[in-house]
Amino acid sequence: MSQSSCHEDSAKATYVCLAEYEFAAPVDHLDVECTLYQVTVPNHVHLLRAERGEKRDQAVFDYSFTHATLRFRPPTVFETAVQQGFEGMLRAVAGAVQLLFLAALVLAARNRRELVLLTAMFLTGEIAAAVAAGIYRWQPPVRFVEAAMALSIAYLAVEILFLPEAGGRAWVAGVLGGFHGLWMSLVLAASEFRPVYVLGGAAVGEIAVIAAFGAGLWMLRRRWVVTRFVQSGAGLLLLFGMTWFVLRMRN
Repeated sequence: MSQSSCHEDSAKATYVCLAEYEFAAPVDHLDVECTLYQVTVPNHVHLLRAERGEKRDQAVFDYSFTHATLRFRPPTVFETAVQQGFEGMLRAVAGAVQLLFLAALVLAARNRRELVLLTAMFLTGEIAAAVAAGIYRWQPPVRFVEAAMALSIAYLAVEILFLPEAGGRAWVAGVLGGFHGLWMSLVLAASEFRPVYVLGGAAVGEIAVIAAFGAGLWMLRRRWVVTRFVQSGAGLLLLFGMTWFVLRMRN
């Protein structure tokens, strides 16, 4: 490393570090490991941009994705779509909060038709919020987004436990999906990724996880009465959501 510097960008609420490295030979690709999550809030997003002359690449890291390979050659359209779609999929389903919310969504569905409707409304709310945040250049604080995502789990658990026959659950799923869309907007705002690839990958990953959870629950339905199972699961989700909310508000 020949030189380095760091500064806070208060306008974007980010901390930026710049560095120049010299290698013994031209670099075609660079393997990167990022462990910044160990000294920050785990869910914070860390963006690395690397340039070699006119060639550049970038990667996004957090506690669930710590390795990446940067390549200093123009990617094909297919490579770009796959890479950015995979990034979106990881952001959508690799974290505990995201997975538990999808589990809560499955538990909240009273039949398979309603599960399809809840999934569609959730994805609509998520995509709409991510796109709107980008259009209006709004970057909500990471702590707010994490706390809102935790509350989305807790609220669905309350619906399951105390409002089992409540109507309008699809609209609730759409609104809660908006909070998860804000999380995706943070990734899009910090990078130069195309929303269509990132959000498309996120939707594919979320649908796959929901389908897997739904299939598992349906197998249980065919063999045992699962009312107690659903209520117990909702109780645990409520406890987790409120605990995570308190932790994010305090840290």
